[in-house]
Amino acid sequence: MRRGIKRNPRLFALYAVLRVFVAGVLTAQIFNANWENVLMCVLTLALFTIPSFFEKRVKIDVPDTLEAAVLFFIFAAEILGEVHGCYENIAVWDMMLHTANGFLAAAIGLALIDILNREDRFAISLSPVFVAVFAFCFSMTIGVVWEFFEFSMDTLFGADMQKNTVLAGGYVDIGLYDTMKDLIVNFIGAAVFSALGYFYIKHRGEGRGGRFVRRFILTKIGEHPDEDGA
Repeated sequence: MRRGIKRNPRLFALYAVLRVFVAGVLTAQIFNANWENVLMCVLTLALFTIPSFFEKRVKIDVPDTLEAAVLFFIFAAEILGEVHGCYENIAVWDMMLHTANGFLAAAIGLALIDILNREDRFAISLSPVFVAVFAFCFSMTIGVVWEFFEFSMDTLFGADMQKNTVLAGGYVDIGLYDTMKDLIVNFIGAAVFSALGYFYIKHRGEGRGGRFVRRFILTKIGEHPDEDGA
């Protein structure tokens, strides 16, 4: 059953407010002829459709909490981070987003492998440890690929996504420090959710921890996340 923005008035309100805000920023950037930020706003509006795409096209149910977290993440990264300069003005902004990315990517990775693990068509039964390890590796891979993207943008277009940092002794780091910091906090976010996911899979959602993890678990449309696979 659909549990997204059409069913949840609060999620619908969040989605509407964020879209109106982005549309306002987009209008302002057009008047300022800041075409890079215009492109960023258009990209943000396109990314907002990802949860609906999964539910309509892939037939995967995105829980309300996960959907809200994804919307906030996109808004914080693109509009607040890039357009309004929070990456430069708030020292921990980048770290917070990379930590959240590690957490959310691990949630998606765990859910995807769990869906396959519970499919009747596949003659496999993966242990909770393997599922948790897969979720962790999935999240770290996403983090590494993003660092590849930042490096490519800096190298090819001079974007300076991997910020130059002046270290002790006056040494100017050209991106390694930023990259390692990003991967470390991604590691923390991935490890936290993977550990929670292990207990969720092992006990199939029982207890308070299970109810929390369930809020981030993708499921097939019509399937309850705590049902045992046949």
